[in-house]
Amino acid sequence: MHEVEAKGILSAQNGMNIYWGCSHGCIYCDARSTCYQMEHPFEDIEVKINAPMLLEQALRKKRKRCMIGTGSMSDPYLHLEEKLGLTRRCIELIDAYGFGLAIHTKSDLILRDLDLLKSINQKTKCVVQMTLTTFDEMLCKKLEPNVCTTARRIEVLNIMKEEGIPTVVWMTPILPFINDTKDNIQHLLDACKQADVYGIITFGLGLTLRDGDRQYFYRKLDEHFPGVKEQYINRYGNAYELPIPKERELYAMLQQECKAAGMEWRSDVIFDYMRRFEDRQAGEQLSLFQTFEVYGDD
Repeated sequence: MHEVEAKGILSAQNGMNIYWGCSHGCIYCDARSTCYQMEHPFEDIEVKINAPMLLEQALRKKRKRCMIGTGSMSDPYLHLEEKLGLTRRCIELIDAYGFGLAIHTKSDLILRDLDLLKSINQKTKCVVQMTLTTFDEMLCKKLEPNVCTTARRIEVLNIMKEEGIPTVVWMTPILPFINDTKDNIQHLLDACKQADVYGIITFGLGLTLRDGDRQYFYRKLDEHFPGVKEQYINRYGNAYELPIPKERELYAMLQQECKAAGMEWRSDVIFDYMRRFEDRQAGEQLSLFQTFEVYGDD
């Protein structure tokens, strides 16, 4: 790792990334792509050591409260976070200033901050997003080797359910010839239904590959799935989008299952939901005022 003094922390869309790079080792990670112009090795994680200070400055300047997002480029619960605690300090500020939170992770370290997530969710909205790619635990250890497996992530989703915290699952990527089976997708859907997740994000069923990401992914295919790289090259060439062979059939199944279970599958609707700030305290105050009007002060 190496520390930097960042100049800013929030994007124009109120997203933040405290870390840059990753230690989870997911073989398909798009963040390795050269288009992001990372100037350091991917595993040499850049730490925005002044992130809490920058975030507090930004929140103080906000004229309206809103949802703050994190986890889009780098997981906020990397192994470093256990020692550094920067994510927790930032969530403390989000809670203290009354903002909402949409946080995306693959790690059960998020349970360390359950007290803050519950506090935020009582006042506004806290949405926990979790990535699930395969129900097969051994396969998960190959695809995402340095982070907790699917079974533990499902436990996290169910804990959030028990605490009344809404969840969204990123069921992506679905890798051609590896985890693109009807059985795998059905098992993941069943877990999502059990956990009462709000919605499932897929962007279709498949993955994307570009320079930097592609080379690493192909090396890992040769290491763990001999012969599969050649299937990719023969079918997709150098395409950016790689839909699974039965994408239309299995996506139709996913939509049908989501509709039946009351889970959202339309990405635009899910993103609108995660961006929408809700002032639950104001709602409670209004409810009390309306009750006073109905019953009077006798």
